[in-house]
Amino acid sequence: MWKWEAEGEAKAVIVMVHGAMEHHRRYGWLIEMWRTSGFHIIMGDLPGQGMTTRSNRGHIDSFDEYIFEVKDWIQAAYRYDLPVFLLGHSMGGLISIRLLQEERLNIAGLILSSPCLGLVKTPPKLLDALSYGLNVIYPSLRLNSGLTVQMATRNPDVREADVNDTLYITKVSIRWYRELSAAIKLAFEKIGDIQDVPMLAMQGGDDKIVNKKMVKEWFNGVPLSEKRFKEWPKCYHEIFNEPEREEVFEYAKDFVTSQLKAIGYIV
Repeated sequence: MWKWEAEGEAKAVIVMVHGAMEHHRRYGWLIEMWRTSGFHIIMGDLPGQGMTTRSNRGHIDSFDEYIFEVKDWIQAAYRYDLPVFLLGHSMGGLISIRLLQEERLNIAGLILSSPCLGLVKTPPKLLDALSYGLNVIYPSLRLNSGLTVQMATRNPDVREADVNDTLYITKVSIRWYRELSAAIKLAFEKIGDIQDVPMLAMQGGDDKIVNKKMVKEWFNGVPLSEKRFKEWPKCYHEIFNEPEREEVFEYAKDFVTSQLKAIGYIV
């Protein structure tokens, strides 16, 4: 994991969890926005992604690997003795949800960015059926994800950087897909088990990757004392990379600031 410390006196710590097939370096702009606004940031690359490994790219044995990793990042954030917020994008949002369904953590709030609670495009029915058997006999078999840079964002600069990014994963294993599918199912089945923390869920209105109807369905059903939902109509999947990203960031920062005021940490 890596740490970036705030300019001046810090208000809180933001633990960020990236999405599938990507890595922490893609979050340079967002890290700098939080840091210059008075927040420490902790982030790492998830198992099988980014700089964590070259031989096991796009593969996990269990979704729990992600959950345990993010829990370690949160434990590191506690050392600052400041309020901690968890921000998860896409699969990182799903990981954050599953973590808070299984654990009770000392966090001040949760921010979900286009959380992966359903996919716009799923594998053909035959391949999906075959994946159950392949998951037993050849779980590490990697197939093309079917996702493209153009589906993620309208931002031409980000698209260009991603095309030349050697750390960006294009193939995922059968086991990875089955574990992701199981985690999505559990997010709905255990919806009532989630820790009651203030939550902001933000969703791209023109998301080409995550099914926004499933996100809204989950949001409407989750029994939290305080929750907000914000849809950004023109945005694709990566709302913090879109042309509107400064407005998206300010909205997220306002949520964090309001929670800090609510707990009496800042006036």
